Amino acid sequence: MYIKKVKLENFRNYETSEIIFNKNINNIYGDNAQGKTNILEAIFICGLGKSFRTNKDNELININKNYSFVEVEYFKKDREGKIKLELNQKKDFYINDIKAKKISDILGKIYVVLFNPEDINILNDDPQTRRRFLNIMISQLRPMYVHITSKYKKTLEQRNNYLKQIKFENKSPEMLDIWDEQLVELGTKIYIYRKEFLEKINKKIKEIHLATTQNKENIEIKYKSNIIDENKYLNELKKKRNLDIQKGYTSVGVHRDDFDIFINGKNVSIYGSQGQKRSSIISLKLAEAETIYEEIEEHPIILLDDFMSELDKKRIKGFVENIKENQVIITSTDKILLDKNEINYYNVKNANIEKI
Repeated sequence: MYIKKVKLENFRNYETSEIIFNKNINNIYGDNAQGKTNILEAIFICGLGKSFRTNKDNELININKNYSFVEVEYFKKDREGKIKLELNQKKDFYINDIKAKKISDILGKIYVVLFNPEDINILNDDPQTRRRFLNIMISQLRPMYVHITSKYKKTLEQRNNYLKQIKFENKSPEMLDIWDEQLVELGTKIYIYRKEFLEKINKKIKEIHLATTQNKENIEIKYKSNIIDENKYLNELKKKRNLDIQKGYTSVGVHRDDFDIFINGKNVSIYGSQGQKRSSIISLKLAEAETIYEEIEEHPIILLDDFMSELDKKRIKGFVENIKENQVIITSTDKILLDKNEINYYNVKNANIEKI
């Protein structure tokens, strides 16, 4: 699949802009703080329903305006489509001009894999960052996962609130059985989704990483969860009940899941060099792209947001030219010269886009 056209109105620093892409490689270049990343952000939002930069929708609206509009036209092998975002007092999405009943309805229309400089935080940050990566990947392919994780989050909040009521208001602990059963049912489904997809990623990432390291580095992802089956899940919740009451939060469940990446048996986040960390993330994202293709037989769009800024020009060129079938939209400060004819160049200056 590929993006055909993006229209922006009052989005971030843009007033009115339109950009037409080719289905191969597109290089958006210009100085920093001109609006390059905003274009990728608009595409990402129309694919996943939320930004990769902020949780505050009002930040997406031009500072001098009170509404914002984004429209992304895309093409798949069997059909064309259009996703539209309108931001005013609330956030509304439209699929082929029909208003979506809920945000999750747009999932599975536009598939994207994003590379940006902050991706190194998948290794360096806390488990929440790694769970977010999993959630984004799975949500594109399994929209029902969004519904399940949302219900789990609400149930978890209710249980945590009741834990505090037990401690400070002497409520009956027996009522926790209701939330425990719901957490177990929902959490087990989430665990199964995550385990399935990490197994798929593991198969892909080994081959990718061996190829890019001349067979020198064997990479492996290990999923960490205190959930194996429903019986163990429920038993662990009951076992930690008194501790949870004292702390006021639930200490067991998929909301504490994590994963580690190992190279040649060593944890990359602890023992890996900066180069190994960055190459691990590249392999992880490429494995994500291959997993999406395997699932839907459509190549996802690759968004490269200045991700190559720390790599030399030779590595940039080799990386981009080895992405064979995907549409690539890459931002950079300077024009990236490639040995390919099918490449469009766009210069961005003060939120003005000029095709070169």
